[in-house]
Amino acid sequence: MSQSDRTAAAAVVAHHEQLAAALTRQVAELVEAAAIGSLRRTWAVRDALVGWVHTELLPHAYAEEEALYPAAARRPEAKLLVDGMLGEHRAIAELVTELETTPSPVAAAAAARALRAVFEAHLAKENELIVPVLVEAGDVDLAALLAGMHELLGEDDTPAGSGSGCGCGGCGCGGNSSAAAEAPAPALSIDARIDVRALPHAQRHATVLAAVDAVPADGALVLVAPHAPLPLLTEIDRRYAGQFATEWLQDGPDVWQVRLQRAGLSALSGADARG
Repeated sequence: MSQSDRTAAAAVVAHHEQLAAALTRQVAELVEAAAIGSLRRTWAVRDALVGWVHTELLPHAYAEEEALYPAAARRPEAKLLVDGMLGEHRAIAELVTELETTPSPVAAAAAARALRAVFEAHLAKENELIVPVLVEAGDVDLAALLAGMHELLGEDDTPAGSGSGCGCGGCGCGGNSSAAAEAPAPALSIDARIDVRALPHAQRHATVLAAVDAVPADGALVLVAPHAPLPLLTEIDRRYAGQFATEWLQDGPDVWQVRLQRAGLSALSGADARG
């Protein structure tokens, strides 16, 4: 076990604490606003929380799937644990969609509290099980694995602590939120492609959602990713309520490609009428 690996592990755990504290604070504000019956404040706090989730929490989850989980899954003692952690990512994505779409302040508060509970339990497993497995693995260089990953390390992008961070202050408040929020929607044609491997981590989530939103009726988008984007696909399914059919074109081991086909105008009109 090297000192650089211990430093990287400490940075991951510290960032987990920052994320948990930021989430707890925002959930408490939402629950309080819903309890006093202030609709304006409830929705303002909810929107701020959703924005933070999309720029901090979910990118953190996707970065774990790319950097930490594949290395951990190669350890026999951690394979089933990683499968369970991926399932929790899907549950988190579903709760985020529920929080974002519910018209009920009470339901929004309930979804936020459930999100906090699931996320805190998830972080505990990572801190106490996943990270120690990687630190102890002789064939894993944790410091190199995490180098430059703001989503996993927070303020400092380098595990060795060189101080060349992203400037967010490590508070979990969404230091890269402007970059993610301003990610442009690519111009789309039939079977357009978006390769997130070429995008900065902080921009991937927002860019994909913007691209999906821009897909026309009867159009398609091929998503190319360095890992299976299961939580993102769950969020797309919940957000667009059956508008997209999913076809796996390539299922690893180094590249995953998913084709998202949007329904035609007649199908979309029928869905709108039923809704």
